Amino acid sequence: MSYTEDTLVQQTTAEFMEQELGWESVYAYNNEDFGPNSLLGRESDRDVVLSRTLRAKLVELNPGLPDLAYDEAVRQITTTSAAQSLLATNREKYNLLRDGVQVGFRNAKGELERRRLRLFDFNEPLNNDFLCVRELWVRGDLYRRRADIVGFVNGLPLLFMECKNVYKDLQTAYERNYKDYLDTIPHLFHHNALIVLGNGIEAKLGSLGSPYKFFHDWKRLEEDEPGVVDMATLLKGVCAKANFMDLVENFILFDESVGQARKILARNHQFLGVNRAIQAVRDREARNGKLGVFWHTQGAGKSYSMVFFTRKVHRKLGGNFTFLVLTDREDLDTQIYKTFAGCGVVDSDRDPCWMRRGGQRP
Repeated sequence: MSYTEDTLVQQTTAEFMEQELGWESVYAYNNEDFGPNSLLGRESDRDVVLSRTLRAKLVELNPGLPDLAYDEAVRQITTTSAAQSLLATNREKYNLLRDGVQVGFRNAKGELERRRLRLFDFNEPLNNDFLCVRELWVRGDLYRRRADIVGFVNGLPLLFMECKNVYKDLQTAYERNYKDYLDTIPHLFHHNALIVLGNGIEAKLGSLGSPYKFFHDWKRLEEDEPGVVDMATLLKGVCAKANFMDLVENFILFDESVGQARKILARNHQFLGVNRAIQAVRDREARNGKLGVFWHTQGAGKSYSMVFFTRKVHRKLGGNFTFLVLTDREDLDTQIYKTFAGCGVVDSDRDPCWMRRGGQRP
């Protein structure tokens, strides 16, 4: 192995994820063979899902089912349609990642059963398999590419990381490398949740389909800490196991409010602020119902923060919560409703959302 600056950054990053964050780390280049008993269990370099690991976790998280149930779950997770766009496929797979895979099978009595199988243990993040793979060969229809770091959770490639020379402009990683991978090995991103561009000193986080200008820093691990723009802070904030699973479960949206679907990943301040607000809701009795103030500047994503908050409350806290949104302008009413509807959080046809204007009842 030649130790260029690129590989040194890559190696240091993988070691950090292993030693500081608890991911298992594997160097695949020239070390990987293929077959069920191979290093990663891949049948060929076209495979982007580690089916051996995935199936084992499906059995562990959903015990006592017939083999056909697990086989069907793996099939649904790995099968894609060539007619779909990459973002449409990613959205379809994300729904399976977050909500589970519904399968049908016959039980011991011969009766047809339907069950939704969990792919992850979101309640106990440490009860998942985290694997950081360096220099993974992936073959596309025409070309083969070697990804710097791919992070697998329970066998699914949720994290893509491109590492560049120290101090090299991160936009280069986006324009020359990441976009090339999208063109040549797009199936690597079918299940992707997070994309990281880093050079050992600084790093930026983004999501599939985002222009470079929407890749952002991760400056703080806690709200009251001073901001530090560096790669170590981003890795600690994003790739720590509990944070990673929280981001995957609760801080990804697909928004159709502007017509064309866009994938939205929470920014640092949204992740910290929403989680503080969630904790305040949990502690609402001790706080006498005073949940605090979630303050945003203009353009900081207030509407998305509201969506993240309301969706996580319903998913994690249960109960029959009703949310009241007060605004001072009718155009803001419309904007917020379109955002909630575009993200699939409300549907006024099924679950009416009422507006009160000028003191009049709806």
